[in-house]
Amino acid sequence: MQSDENRDRKNGLYRRVSDELAAHMRQGWADTEHSDLRPAPQAAYAARRRAELSARFPGELLVIPAGNAKVRANDTHYPFRPSSDYAYLTGDQSQDAVLVMEPDEDGGHRATAYLRPRSDRDNGEFWLDYHGELWDGRRNSLTENEQVLGLPCRDVRTLPDRLGGAAGRVRLLRGYDAGVEAALDGRATTEDDDEFRVALSEMRLVKDEFEIADLRFACEATVRGFEDVVRVLATGEPTPERLIEGTFFTRARVEGNDVGYASICAAGPHATTLHWVRNDGEARPGELLLLDAGVETRNLYTADVTRTLPVGGRFSPLQREVYEAVYAAQEAGIAAVKPGAGYRDFHEAAQRVLAERLAAWGFFGDRPVDEAYALGLHRRWTLAGTGHMLGLDVHDCSKARTEMYVDGTLRAGMVLTVEPGLYFQADDLTVPEEYRGIGVRVEDDLLVTEEGNENLTAGLPRHPDEVEAWMARLRG
Repeated sequence: MQSDENRDRKNGLYRRVSDELAAHMRQGWADTEHSDLRPAPQAAYAARRRAELSARFPGELLVIPAGNAKVRANDTHYPFRPSSDYAYLTGDQSQDAVLVMEPDEDGGHRATAYLRPRSDRDNGEFWLDYHGELWDGRRNSLTENEQVLGLPCRDVRTLPDRLGGAAGRVRLLRGYDAGVEAALDGRATTEDDDEFRVALSEMRLVKDEFEIADLRFACEATVRGFEDVVRVLATGEPTPERLIEGTFFTRARVEGNDVGYASICAAGPHATTLHWVRNDGEARPGELLLLDAGVETRNLYTADVTRTLPVGGRFSPLQREVYEAVYAAQEAGIAAVKPGAGYRDFHEAAQRVLAERLAAWGFFGDRPVDEAYALGLHRRWTLAGTGHMLGLDVHDCSKARTEMYVDGTLRAGMVLTVEPGLYFQADDLTVPEEYRGIGVRVEDDLLVTEEGNENLTAGLPRHPDEVEAWMARLRG
């Protein structure tokens, strides 16, 4: 059988498949089924997460899709990445997959992963379909996936009928699979689904042992990626921002799955743009390079780290002055990260230091620093908040209730960034000319512990003296 996708391709070179070729392709293939697979390391943790979710929504049908591939251009697609909630609850990364948790009479749930099975050898799908095995690679069989994931697996093509016959209240993770949403035919309400997304987000606020170990590896790999960048920074000529981006990306792909977000490789005045991801400029000796990048592991947990580096290896006196202000702010922010503290405490501590430095430089005129801070005048040059939660998403747990997140309390097991910065735009006439075009951010990933915090990215120097010595050592 020729697939619709193949048959409908306008300019394919082959118009038909002879009966002889079809018979030839069906024969002579070895049995490659694996019967001795072990559960993935994450399987037991995923089961505990599903049990927690089940307890939150007794008697309700819960549907969590992985999502579908997104078109990049014409018939090419972006690399697939599953929804973070699906990955969190299954440990799986399969395209088009759906986790369905059906309520039991005892109040619990029966969890089933609906997946694409291996492509069919009898009907020719494995070589005629452009997503067949000979085109996209071998998939696990449903039986193999049951061994790896530790939960029952069924053919995802049977799911629409299953969902069509479901009764009772339904909760759906919307926005990832239009086919699943159509199969439920409006039985999931927007209000219920919003509550469901919030609950999924809040479950991830405190990381378990598996997540912490993976984030630790992400941070360690990211440190090595920053070292790679320092080694390619030229001291006598400009270094393209794209070379910097590609250098870090190589480390991310070798040690992990990808970068966790678009790398910010911002040199010179580009560093004053918070999300500079064009990366089409050059890092010139004498300028600063603001590098904000993170390795995403093969389990999809990401680091998020920023260092501001003197391209030539040494800070100028003014660059050092600005850098030291940001460093002092980060030190104050890190000291405020501990269990029982308010989430906002580290932000307020860091921003207060920055406001005091700005006042000392005369940026508020004659206005007292307390008044300027209360009015938020410092935000012209600090712009962003001082951090965010980190995990499967670079801005993790973003749908959590405000009272559980920014107005909440830090708990052991939370992982967050502390990243104050100062950004003096090149066209900002309110600051002395020599400051214009300077942007500095220093960012680390903090694990909240029972005793206080652990800096997971402490392998990267932060103090300006240490940064200069580190760069000199790496360059030989």
